[in-house]
Amino acid sequence: MDPDILMRTVGLSKRYPGVLALDSVDFDLLAGEVHVLFGENGAGKSTLISMLAGATEPTAGEIFAAQGGPVRFASVADAQRHGIHTVFQEFSLIPTLTVAENIFLGREPMIGPFTDHRAMRREARRMLRELDFDIDPTEIVAHLSRARQQMVEITKAFHGDLKVLILDEPTASLSEREVDHLFEFIHSLRARGVGVIYISHRIQEFARIADRVTVLRDGRKIATVAMKDATDRTLIEMMTGRSISEIYPPIARHHGEVALRAENIRSPGVHGCSFEVRAGEVLGVAGLVGSGKSRLFRAVMGLAPREGGRVFLGEAEITHASTRAIIRKGMYYLSPDRKSEGLDLIRTSRENLALNLVMSGRGVSRGGLINRSVVNAAADRIADHVDLPGTYRDKVVSQLSGGNQQKVLFGKCFGQEVDVYILDEPTVGVDMGTRSRLYLLIKELAEAGKAVVVISSDLPEVMNLSHRLLVLAHGRLTAELTGAEISEDRVLEHFFDETGAA
Repeated sequence: MDPDILMRTVGLSKRYPGVLALDSVDFDLLAGEVHVLFGENGAGKSTLISMLAGATEPTAGEIFAAQGGPVRFASVADAQRHGIHTVFQEFSLIPTLTVAENIFLGREPMIGPFTDHRAMRREARRMLRELDFDIDPTEIVAHLSRARQQMVEITKAFHGDLKVLILDEPTASLSEREVDHLFEFIHSLRARGVGVIYISHRIQEFARIADRVTVLRDGRKIATVAMKDATDRTLIEMMTGRSISEIYPPIARHHGEVALRAENIRSPGVHGCSFEVRAGEVLGVAGLVGSGKSRLFRAVMGLAPREGGRVFLGEAEITHASTRAIIRKGMYYLSPDRKSEGLDLIRTSRENLALNLVMSGRGVSRGGLINRSVVNAAADRIADHVDLPGTYRDKVVSQLSGGNQQKVLFGKCFGQEVDVYILDEPTVGVDMGTRSRLYLLIKELAEAGKAVVVISSDLPEVMNLSHRLLVLAHGRLTAELTGAEISEDRVLEHFFDETGAA
C-alpha cells in the first residue's frame, strides 16, 4: 500500500434486510489531506463512515489501516486504538459532566482508588490550549454552545495517536465565525499529517478545505475528483444524476399587487430597511451571517422587537399586530431552526401537520370539537403533496432524517390559506434531492400568485430562485438586483458594502 495512504477500503459493502446500503465502494484517505464525502441522504455516506469508525461491520469487502493488512474493527474504541476518531452529528458527550470529565471519560487519572480531578483539569487545560480552543475545563458541557461542544468532542480524539479524524456535518449548527475557526483547525491538522474525512451538504465550503471529493449515489461510488478540477455544477450533477437546470426550476413571474410592504424598519441589528414584495414573485434575500437578513424579517413578523418603521400586509397596516395575529391575517414564517421553533419533536409528522390545520379551523366545528378523521385526511393530502413517505407519517419527528423533517416543516405552510410566505433558510441541512422537491413547492406557491420571500445563505440557491434579490450588509440594504443583474460577482460585491442601500 502507498505509504501516504492512511486508510483504504476495497469493495466495501453493507447489506441490511432488503436494502443494499453500500455497494462495493473503493475509497482511500491520504496523510495530510481533507477528503470530502458528498451525496444525498441515503447515498451511503453515513454507512461508510460508520464502518470506518468501528460502529458497524461490513457485510463484504475490506478495510486497510495505515501500513498494515486488512482490519476488522470490533467497536468504536477498537477503531480509536488504530488512531481513527469520529465526531458524529449526535455528540457522545454527557451534558451534566464538566469538559474535563468528558475528555477523560473512561480514562480518568487515578490516585489509588480515587480520580485525580486536579490532574485531570490540568491536563484538559493543556490539551485545549494546545488545540487553541478557548474553553474552561471546569465548565458543565450543557452550558456550552454547539460549536464548543464540538471542540470538546475533537479534543477527546487527541488522547491517542490521532491519524484520521472523521467529521460528520460539522458546520450544520455553526455561525460563520465558528466555521472559520473550525476550518483553521482543520488546516492545522492537515499540516500535522492527519487525514480528515469531511461529510457535508454545503458545497460552498469545499473549495476552502477539500483536496479531493468522493461522490456517492444510491450506495455506489460515482467518482473521486481533485477539488481543483471540480466545479459546483459538476459535483451536483454527479451527486444527483441530473443537470443543474433540472434542480433549479424556472419560475414564471406574475406582476401582481404589492402583498407586503415594509417602511424604514429598525430593530437591533437592522438600520432603516424598506422593501416590498408582490403577489406572484420570489424575492430573494442574501447576506453574510450577521448581516441582519433574518432579523429584518423576524422584526416584520413581530418575532423580534421593532424600534421603528411600519409594515403593511396588502393595504392593511399590521405594524403593531402580534405574531399570532399576523399569521391569521395571511403571512407565514418558516423558521430556519426546525428543531427549536418549527416542529414539535415529540409528536408524529401527522400530528405536526394537523396542528396548523386545526389552528386554521379545518375540521373544527362551531362548538370547537375536532373531527379527527377530517383533519388526518387533510394532513395526509399535505404529506402526499410534499412527498413525505407514508411510513414516516406516524413516526415521531425527532426520528426522521433532516430532509424529511424539513418536508414536514414545509407541509405546515399548507395548513392554512396565506398570501405571503417568508421562508428563512428553507433547505438548511438537507440533501440536493430533497432540495429539488422543495424548490418545486416554492415554484408552485409563486405561480399560484403567492408572494414568496426566500432568505438564504446558500448563494446558488437564492440566485437561481429569485426574480428580485435584496442584499444586506451590516444591517442595511446594500443592493436590489433584478434579472440579469443577479450575478455572483454583483452579489458578493454588495456583501461587504459599508455605504447602505445602492
